[in-house]
Amino acid sequence: MAEEAGRRGQILDAAFEEFSTKGFKGATIKSIAGAAGLQSPALIYWYFPDKEALFNAVLTTHAPLRSAVEDPASMMDRPPEEVLPEIARAYFATVNNPVSQRMMKLLVGEAMRRPGLADMLGKATAARVLGFLKGYLSRQVELGRLRPHDTRSSARAFVGMLIPQAAGKILFPALRADGLTDEEHMETAVGIFLEGLGPKV
Repeated sequence: MAEEAGRRGQILDAAFEEFSTKGFKGATIKSIAGAAGLQSPALIYWYFPDKEALFNAVLTTHAPLRSAVEDPASMMDRPPEEVLPEIARAYFATVNNPVSQRMMKLLVGEAMRRPGLADMLGKATAARVLGFLKGYLSRQVELGRLRPHDTRSSARAFVGMLIPQAAGKILFPALRADGLTDEEHMETAVGIFLEGLGPKV
């Protein structure tokens, strides 16, 4: 069992390197098998039914943000003052990883040329994170911690507040010139968000 888990991890690590270097289209099952030191590409299919399933597993394993929302039930009743900073920190941890940055740049470029890949990326990460946030924020409304509102919009708004900080690391280095740290941005963004949605007194 440990050997099987080790082999699966070996495949995921190799796939992450291949996807981040070559993009989704350029990375092949054959090239991933070679990078993982497997004798036959067919061994990958023992663990993953196809390249898309492997890609999804790579995103889950190597993206702290995606991992942070894999067990939503354990978070639903926790207060937003705890959960939202965790989500923000996981988001920044994902974009702070240099290899993740390389992978994101390649995939964003590819996704613009290939709508099918953009849709897959959306389902793999964005829809999952937004789905979690919508459910979580709705639960906080039920608990009276947030005032009633359209959580579809607030989920997008929360993620939107984090994007400029991340963009400074990946696309627009000039945004880093003011020295704002991830933690400073997270504290301010969460504060603004919760103050705006706090229960009416």
